[in-house]
Parts: sequence; C-alpha cells; structure tokens
Amino acid sequence: MHKLEIDPWFTERARRARGDRPFAYERLESARTALVVVDMQNYFCADGMPSCAPVARAVAPNINRLAECVRATGGHVIWVQTASPEDPEEWANRREATRPESWESRRKLLAPDGAGYPIFETCDVRPEDRIAVKYRYSAFIPYPSQLDDMLKENGIDTLLITGVATSTCCESTARDASMWGYRTIMVSDGNADQTDALHNHTLGKFMVTFGDVQSTDELIEKLIVEAAVPAAE
Repeated sequence: MHKLEIDPWFTERARRARGDRPFAYERLESARTALVVVDMQNYFCADGMPSCAPVARAVAPNINRLAECVRATGGHVIWVQTASPEDPEEWANRREATRPESWESRRKLLAPDGAGYPIFETCDVRPEDRIAVKYRYSAFIPYPSQLDDMLKENGIDTLLITGVATSTCCESTARDASMWGYRTIMVSDGNADQTDALHNHTLGKFMVTFGDVQSTDELIEKLIVEAAVPAAE
C-alpha cells in the first residue's frame, strides 16, 4: 500500500478554497454515485507484465470493500478496461513516441483476447456490475464514451475513482469527469501507482484543482450514513 503523504501545501490550499471544510463533497447520494474502477487488469496488476504496478494488488481489497458498499446502498459499479485499438495505425502520435517492440507488445497484450486484457483475478466483479471499454488513458475519450453513456443512463452525478495508475489513467479519467461536471473523488487508498511520490503528488494536485480525495473508510461511512437517512415524503 502507498504511504499517504500529501504535501501540506496541497491540503492547506484545498481547505482554504473550501472555507476550511475538510472535504469538497461531504455527502454522497448513493443512488447517484458510481464506483469507477480503472484498468485493474492483468497488464497493470500481474507480475511480469510491462506496466505492472505491484501496489495495485494491494489496493484490490479496498476496491472490493467499496464496491460491496456501493452496491448495497443502491449505487453502481463500473469496471473500465483498456483495449488496444483494432486499427494499428490509430493513435499515431503515441505510437511514434514509443519503441516499436513495446508498442506491438502492448497491442497484443491489450487486445480483447490478449493475456493482459482480463480484469485481475482478485477483483470481485459481480454480474450486476457494468464494463466500459476505453482506448485512451481517459475513459471519457472519445466523448461521449461508453462510460459517460452508462453514467447518464443511471442519473449518476458523483464518481469514486479507483484503479491503476493514479497519475495516468485514473487521473486522466478523473480530470475529464470533473470537467464534464461530475462530483469526482479519487480514493486515496484505492488507487495505485509505480511510486509513492507519483501517487501523492497526483492526489494533492487533484484535491486543489479538480475535485476531492477521500479514503475507502471515509467513503463507506458516508454511504452508510446517507443510506440510513429516511427519504423525504
């Protein structure tokens, strides 16, 4: 698990911007909340894979706990999977910046029948969950995307972002979600990256500029409290 040490500059600036409130979003309406799990696939989680971030395996239990609570309180769980584009010429600028052998390996491993494509074995995916496929770092590109369509279909306005890597696909998805108007929370112990420094800096910048950062336990408590409040007649 990452050692959470967000630079005080970020936390102090965020509190000032919120009028000294600890969180940007203090309540969660379960029915309008979705847990978005980004790229918890073999390619990013399994030993020996090119983009493995070992901490991803450590955060899987937190993701599963949060998913269980979101389902139980009436929310939605969406697992996002990266797939390589069918057209080998697509995303040419990224291909140009990558060694040919690395690009070809990525294409093969992240094809729908590739060894890197399946969701990692310790992730508790349930039949009622949804799957959204993406082809770029952000799950909102191209817009509207599979993910955004699913969110709109269910009246979702709040996203809890988890997965791997914090500073790449998770951050890209979370930033775009914020720009499209979603209340967006990155889960501090539900995201994983290659290093503590990458993880912590990403969370700090996000909480100041784009949305919020909360832990699994903090979010579970909010969901449970909200679910226990009787609906207004």
